[in-house]
Amino acid sequence: MSSTPPLQATVSGTGLGWRHPHYAELLERQPALAFLEVHSENFFADGGAALAVLERGRQDYPISLHGVGLSLGSALGLDDWHLDQLDRLVRRIDPIRVSDHACFARAHWRGAPHHAADLLPLPHTREAQDVMVRNIERAQERLRRPLALENLSAYLHWQSPADDSQDEADWLVGIARRTGCQLLVDVNNLYVNARNAQLRGAAIAPLAACRAWIDRVPANLVAEIHLAGHQHVHDAHGEIVVDDHGSRVCPEVWQLHAHALQRWGARPTLIEWDTDIPALDVLLTEVAQAENQARALTPTEALA
Repeated sequence: MSSTPPLQATVSGTGLGWRHPHYAELLERQPALAFLEVHSENFFADGGAALAVLERGRQDYPISLHGVGLSLGSALGLDDWHLDQLDRLVRRIDPIRVSDHACFARAHWRGAPHHAADLLPLPHTREAQDVMVRNIERAQERLRRPLALENLSAYLHWQSPADDSQDEADWLVGIARRTGCQLLVDVNNLYVNARNAQLRGAAIAPLAACRAWIDRVPANLVAEIHLAGHQHVHDAHGEIVVDDHGSRVCPEVWQLHAHALQRWGARPTLIEWDTDIPALDVLLTEVAQAENQARALTPTEALA
């Protein structure tokens, strides 16, 4: 077990992914939100308008930093420059949470390290878990706080000859227990993966597969839940479900959110919307629905 410090006191309730179209309006209206989440890499510049807006928002709301480029699963290790920039931003903003994905993006190509600018899936083997553990421990020691690790929506799948490949939930739980990090469970990602598995011929129904995944994760390891929309694409090239964060949360994902709350108790929940971003009031209706589901918990469930 890593010697990372204990988790900071966190907020409860529902937050919103704060994107550029709503920077000014949100600061002006100051709707009731538990926290704001931003993509860390958008604020790596030393100064400038974006960082000034983030610092202004930090005066009114707790901030969660959600990364897409740390590449925690890279066998090359962490990129020193990226970790330096993230550390500087963390010191400046003092976020309630720092998170990134269970993926890799950096690899050798033609004799030099390259960044794929994508969230690429990992095999769920002990070897890949060892890489994740090393990189997470290094990041946590540098940032002086535990990370939250998000499950991935994956469109490629490894066929590993290793006989130690695990179920994704068990693999992530093992990482959390070995490093002291926690898990950021994206319920929409679970559903997207289950729908695509169904399209590939999986026998288990998507909702049942997602509920089983959620049931395998202990409540004490879950730091946050993400909710978003997705798109079902069916054209001449085939059929796939894409995690595009471009629409309302669908009824099935709301069902899974309710199941997760019943299983884990109330958890900070985030509404993500990153493409075709609508009016702020549309996002706030999604926030209100998440809040209503949390309020529907019994007192015992809320304290789980």
